[in-house]
Amino acid sequence: MTTTTTEADATTEPAARETVLDARGVTMRFGGLTAVSDVNLTVNAGEIVGLIGPNGAGKTTFFNCLTGLYVPTEGEVRYKGQVLPPKSFKVTAAGIARTFQNIRLFNNMTVLENVLVGRHTRTKEGLWSALLRGPGFKKAEAASEKRAMELLEFVGLAEKAQHLSKNLPYGEQRKLEIARALASDPGLILLDEPTAGMNPQETRAAEELIFAIRDMGIAVLVIEHDMRFIFNLCDRVAVLVQGQKLIEGDSQTVQSDERVIAAYLGEPIDETPKAEAPAAEAPADETPAAETPVDEADGSDEAEADAPADGETPDETPDEAPADDETPAEDDTPADAADAAKDAAPGKENDA
Repeated sequence: MTTTTTEADATTEPAARETVLDARGVTMRFGGLTAVSDVNLTVNAGEIVGLIGPNGAGKTTFFNCLTGLYVPTEGEVRYKGQVLPPKSFKVTAAGIARTFQNIRLFNNMTVLENVLVGRHTRTKEGLWSALLRGPGFKKAEAASEKRAMELLEFVGLAEKAQHLSKNLPYGEQRKLEIARALASDPGLILLDEPTAGMNPQETRAAEELIFAIRDMGIAVLVIEHDMRFIFNLCDRVAVLVQGQKLIEGDSQTVQSDERVIAAYLGEPIDETPKAEAPAAEAPADETPAAETPVDEADGSDEAEADAPADGETPDETPDEAPADDETPAEDDTPADAADAAKDAAPGKENDA
């Protein structure tokens, strides 16, 4: 009996992690420019996935391909197993919503009205019903307004429902855009730089809001340049560089990957001492050369005095003879140097 229960639990778990988004070989070309090249990415139910990369890496272009704003040159996008049509309104109706890098609100409409705009894909009333304002339309309108107020409560804007959206602070405009996206009851929401321009307090609030969205059962795919935010938030992170997916994995894997560090996060600190290592070896190579004059300099004063007279091979050490005694350098001939050495020897003995 226990075994049967365990097998049932194992069977139900994959259903909770079904693949919501499946992008396969997505490529987007503009003439001779390839903005996105053969990108594969999946997002599962209840998962937050991050998409990072340098400016111009193709992140927003990839988002546009997923949401029907662009028709990919190659590849396909599936939502819950179904190939998405290349029309943005059909993608929204299928269950994918998004926000934009630059806020796109209806500035002269109220906060509530902006959210109601996002509900239009979920209303079943047609044009004539809206014009005649029949009982069915009024019922649907009341239901939409109720849902819109619930979403404003969810993002913390219920008290400003009748304010014009253009009068909201920047951080609250971001929240309103998220509320409007949620109004279409999506299974997947795409957030394009949701914390851009926010202060640290607003960023923390946005992080909590995204976790709450995930807890509602909505999968999240987010583009962001704030690395601390993205690594704290996401279950997986994919990195785009020059339109290609460089790596995908958990936060720790991505942060420690040398290719990511070099391409996006900066040069690794550990490489600094490695670069200095060859310079440290140079003194060691010079040590034998430095010891040679020290050995030649060792000895008594008499050895120094006899050095010019010993042997007849002064050419082998032309630079050392003057260093031993400055007196020979003043004379022009070897004979004078020898006489000077003889005169110097008794004098040194007397001094001793």
